[in-house]
Amino acid sequence: MDTMLPFKTMAYNNAWANHRLLSACERLSEDEFDAHRPGFFPSLRATLNHILVVDLFYVDAMEGGTLGPAAWADPEPCTTVATLRAAQAAVDRRLIAVVEALDGAGLARIVSVHRQTSIQRERMDRLLLHLFQHQVHHRGQAHAMLSATSVPPPQLDEFFSAGEAPLRAAEFAELGWTEEMVWGKM
Repeated sequence: MDTMLPFKTMAYNNAWANHRLLSACERLSEDEFDAHRPGFFPSLRATLNHILVVDLFYVDAMEGGTLGPAAWADPEPCTTVATLRAAQAAVDRRLIAVVEALDGAGLARIVSVHRQTSIQRERMDRLLLHLFQHQVHHRGQAHAMLSATSVPPPQLDEFFSAGEAPLRAAEFAELGWTEEMVWGKM
């Protein structure tokens, strides 16, 4: 198996899950999006902004940047679903580009992560796995919050379910992807 395939498919799946979740959130009223809800963060807006901010922090480090703690200067940079969806899609594209540019040796590359008082050095593969886990964790919280609204939460855990082929094709078209881009030639 291609060493990069799991990382590549996780990066695409991450972007697709964000697309699905934020598309559902666009059907909420502003009050529903901002409403206080049980969870680690107190609202859908806060939870989804947290995902964005952490993605910005780590993707910048993976690109060789030095954004570091400045990423947290505004914990909720996006006040509407529309601005959040655009910002999340942009950082998701950046993450896909990072992963697409990697090879096996690139997975072992040491990334400098600028922290408050130090620079953490971490292997790219470990950093990617940490970021994917973080995203899944908080998207799950947002998914649960969404289930308590007027909008049903979308399916997020079946990346290539045969039963969703037409829906997947339409969503991939919106994102500018094909299955071949993700999986390569069968």
